[in-house]
Amino acid sequence: MSDIYQGEGRDEWFFPEDSYILSETDDKGIIIYANQMFCELAGYELDELIGEPHNIVRHPDMPRIAFKGLWDDIQSKGFWTGIVKNRRKDRGYYWVHATALRRIDSNGNYTYLSIRRVPKKSEIEACIPLYTDLKSKE
Repeated sequence: MSDIYQGEGRDEWFFPEDSYILSETDDKGIIIYANQMFCELAGYELDELIGEPHNIVRHPDMPRIAFKGLWDDIQSKGFWTGIVKNRRKDRGYYWVHATALRRIDSNGNYTYLSIRRVPKKSEIEACIPLYTDLKSKE
Protein backbone atom coordinates (compact mmCIF):
# COMPACT_ATOMS: atom_id res chain seq x y z
CA MET A 1 0.00 0.00 0.00
CA SER A 2 1.26 3.48 -0.80
CA ASP A 3 0.94 6.59 1.31
CA ILE A 4 -2.71 7.34 0.56
CA TYR A 5 -4.74 8.23 3.63
CA GLN A 6 -8.23 9.13 4.68
CA GLY A 7 -9.09 12.46 6.26
CA GLU A 8 -10.10 12.22 9.91
CA GLY A 9 -13.76 11.31 10.25
CA ARG A 10 -14.40 12.14 6.60
CA ASP A 11 -14.95 10.44 3.30
CA GLU A 12 -12.13 12.38 1.66
CA TRP A 13 -8.93 10.62 0.70
CA PHE A 14 -5.51 12.10 -0.04
CA PHE A 15 -2.35 11.04 -1.83
CA PRO A 16 1.28 12.22 -1.63
CA GLU A 17 2.18 15.45 -3.41
CA ASP A 18 5.07 13.76 -5.20
CA SER A 19 2.79 11.09 -6.71
CA TYR A 20 0.97 10.95 -10.02
CA ILE A 21 -2.16 9.07 -10.98
CA LEU A 22 -2.00 7.77 -14.54
CA SER A 23 -4.58 6.11 -16.72
CA GLU A 24 -5.22 5.65 -20.40
CA THR A 25 -8.45 4.95 -22.25
CA ASP A 26 -9.32 3.94 -25.76
CA ASP A 27 -11.36 6.21 -28.02
CA LYS A 28 -14.58 5.03 -26.31
CA GLY A 29 -13.38 5.98 -22.81
CA ILE A 30 -12.64 2.39 -21.77
CA ILE A 31 -9.67 2.04 -19.40
CA ILE A 32 -6.75 0.24 -21.02
CA TYR A 33 -4.07 1.25 -18.46
CA ALA A 34 -4.09 2.32 -14.82
CA ASN A 35 -1.08 2.78 -12.58
CA GLN A 36 -0.92 1.45 -9.02
CA MET A 37 -1.60 4.87 -7.47
CA PHE A 38 -4.86 5.15 -9.44
CA CYS A 39 -5.93 1.68 -8.30
CA GLU A 40 -5.12 2.35 -4.66
CA LEU A 41 -6.65 5.81 -4.47
CA ALA A 42 -9.81 4.77 -6.32
CA GLY A 43 -10.05 1.63 -4.16
CA TYR A 44 -10.12 -0.84 -7.06
CA GLU A 45 -7.93 -3.73 -8.11
CA LEU A 46 -6.37 -3.33 -11.56
CA ASP A 47 -8.54 -6.07 -13.05
CA GLU A 48 -11.65 -4.21 -11.83
CA LEU A 49 -10.63 -1.10 -13.81
CA ILE A 50 -9.27 -2.49 -17.07
CA GLY A 51 -12.10 -2.75 -19.59
CA GLU A 52 -14.40 -0.43 -17.62
CA PRO A 53 -15.50 3.07 -18.63
CA HIS A 54 -13.33 5.76 -17.04
CA ASN A 55 -16.46 7.34 -15.61
CA ILE A 56 -16.44 4.51 -13.05
CA VAL A 57 -14.73 7.14 -10.83
CA ARG A 58 -17.00 10.06 -11.75
CA HIS A 59 -18.38 11.67 -8.61
CA PRO A 60 -22.05 12.73 -8.74
CA ASP A 61 -21.07 16.21 -7.48
CA MET A 62 -19.29 16.86 -10.78
CA PRO A 63 -21.44 18.83 -13.24
CA ARG A 64 -21.87 17.31 -16.69
CA ILE A 65 -20.81 20.60 -18.32
CA ALA A 66 -17.31 20.15 -16.85
CA PHE A 67 -16.86 16.96 -18.86
CA LYS A 68 -18.34 18.54 -21.96
CA GLY A 69 -15.65 21.22 -21.63
CA LEU A 70 -13.02 18.53 -21.19
CA TRP A 71 -14.02 16.73 -24.41
CA ASP A 72 -14.46 19.97 -26.36
CA ASP A 73 -10.94 21.09 -25.38
CA ILE A 74 -9.38 17.72 -26.13
CA GLN A 75 -10.97 17.70 -29.58
CA SER A 76 -9.99 21.30 -30.40
CA LYS A 77 -6.64 21.68 -28.58
CA GLY A 78 -5.58 18.10 -27.95
CA PHE A 79 -5.53 18.52 -24.15
CA TRP A 80 -7.52 19.71 -21.15
CA THR A 81 -6.59 20.58 -17.59
CA GLY A 82 -8.76 21.19 -14.55
CA ILE A 83 -9.80 20.21 -11.04
CA VAL A 84 -11.92 17.07 -10.68
CA LYS A 85 -13.64 15.39 -7.75
CA ASN A 86 -13.56 11.60 -8.19
CA ARG A 87 -15.45 8.85 -6.40
CA ARG A 88 -13.83 5.83 -4.82
CA LYS A 89 -15.26 2.34 -4.92
CA ASP A 90 -16.22 2.70 -1.23
CA ARG A 91 -18.11 5.94 -2.08
CA GLY A 92 -15.40 8.12 -0.58
CA TYR A 93 -13.85 10.80 -2.78
CA TYR A 94 -10.60 12.45 -3.74
CA TRP A 95 -9.71 15.62 -5.63
CA VAL A 96 -7.18 15.80 -8.47
CA HIS A 97 -5.61 18.38 -10.72
CA ALA A 98 -6.03 16.55 -14.01
CA THR A 99 -4.49 16.91 -17.44
CA ALA A 100 -5.97 14.82 -20.23
CA LEU A 101 -4.16 14.42 -23.55
CA ARG A 102 -5.18 12.94 -26.88
CA ARG A 103 -2.56 10.56 -28.28
CA ILE A 104 -2.22 8.60 -31.46
CA ASP A 105 -0.77 5.11 -31.05
CA SER A 106 1.50 3.37 -33.52
CA ASN A 107 -1.52 2.03 -35.42
CA GLY A 108 -3.10 5.47 -35.82
CA ASN A 109 -5.72 4.89 -33.13
CA TYR A 110 -6.63 7.63 -30.68
CA THR A 111 -6.12 7.03 -26.99
CA TYR A 112 -6.49 9.42 -24.10
CA LEU A 113 -3.93 9.75 -21.33
CA SER A 114 -4.90 11.29 -18.00
CA ILE A 115 -2.22 12.53 -15.62
CA ARG A 116 -3.39 13.62 -12.19
CA ARG A 117 -1.58 15.25 -9.31
CA VAL A 118 -2.53 16.71 -5.95
CA PRO A 119 -4.44 19.98 -6.37
CA LYS A 120 -3.86 23.04 -4.22
CA LYS A 121 -6.41 23.54 -1.45
CA SER A 122 -7.24 26.95 -2.94
CA GLU A 123 -8.06 25.29 -6.30
CA ILE A 124 -10.49 22.91 -4.62
CA GLU A 125 -12.07 25.71 -2.60
CA ALA A 126 -12.60 27.74 -5.78
CA CYS A 127 -14.25 24.79 -7.56
CA ILE A 128 -16.72 23.75 -4.87
CA PRO A 129 -19.12 26.73 -5.21
CA LEU A 130 -18.71 26.77 -9.00
CA TYR A 131 -19.48 23.06 -9.35
CA THR A 132 -22.37 23.34 -6.89
CA ASP A 133 -23.86 26.19 -8.94
CA LEU A 134 -23.37 24.37 -12.26
CA LYS A 135 -24.80 21.15 -10.86
CA SER A 136 -27.91 22.99 -9.57
CA LYS A 137 -28.60 24.18 -13.12
CA GLU A 138 -28.61 20.68 -14.65
